[in-house]
Amino acid sequence: MEQRYATNPAQVPGMTTADLRAHYLVPDLFAPGEIRTVYTHHDRIVLGGAVPAGGSLSLGGYPEIRSDHFLEHREVGIVNVGGTGTVTADGVDYEMVKGACLYLGRGIRDVSFADEGDAGAHFYLFSAPAHTAYPAALVSPGEGTVRELGDQLTSNRRTLNQYIHENGVKSCQVVMGVTELHPGSMWNTMPAHTHDRRTECYLYFDVPEDARVIHLLGEREETRHLVVGDRQAIISPSWSLHSGVGTASYSFVWAMAGENQAFDDMDAAPVTDLR
Repeated sequence: MEQRYATNPAQVPGMTTADLRAHYLVPDLFAPGEIRTVYTHHDRIVLGGAVPAGGSLSLGGYPEIRSDHFLEHREVGIVNVGGTGTVTADGVDYEMVKGACLYLGRGIRDVSFADEGDAGAHFYLFSAPAHTAYPAALVSPGEGTVRELGDQLTSNRRTLNQYIHENGVKSCQVVMGVTELHPGSMWNTMPAHTHDRRTECYLYFDVPEDARVIHLLGEREETRHLVVGDRQAIISPSWSLHSGVGTASYSFVWAMAGENQAFDDMDAAPVTDLR
């Protein structure tokens, strides 16, 4: 489990591109036949990627979280960003198509991932500490709360699927969903925003091989950017704005953990305020 320590806004102005990438970009979560994990001290979130590649992978405990099994003191949201695969939790099988979301609560002991090999399932994990247990729940694409946002005239027409949230699948603190940009739209959100009460992570996917997303971060008076490719993740601390524009349309998994679960609890950063 890779460790990422917390940072503060005063560090950003002196960071090089390499520094920014080392702190906030997770470029290699997915590797065939492996489960890879990254622990960030921002709200003690764990990001993970599981690629069964025709076999089966078991999610175990890690010394960094001091637990006998991964969900002993945690909960996890899982989104499949690849082909169809299966997650098994304490003997119950959940078949997940691309874009489906599975919530697993605190206390589940045995979690494994599998696919048929040619299916190419890629499971993305977002986990946070949990102090109570909620039932497991699987949501297929389009079955959550669907919100149509943005406008084609401003290049940000998008479909937002809310899966784990205060009016959907119940959790202790994880909020999670998937946003798909419509063809011809590139901005995932604008104006950008912050929410001092939650850390948010993005996983960009369905980014064409020859395309990239320019992700904005930092404070509104001191912005920086990262160039992000397909199936790469961004850690966005609570004080950092987050927005991005691609050279082509794409999708992304957004997930948050922190003080509350109110999706609209955000502080907008108008375009005219950005520096």
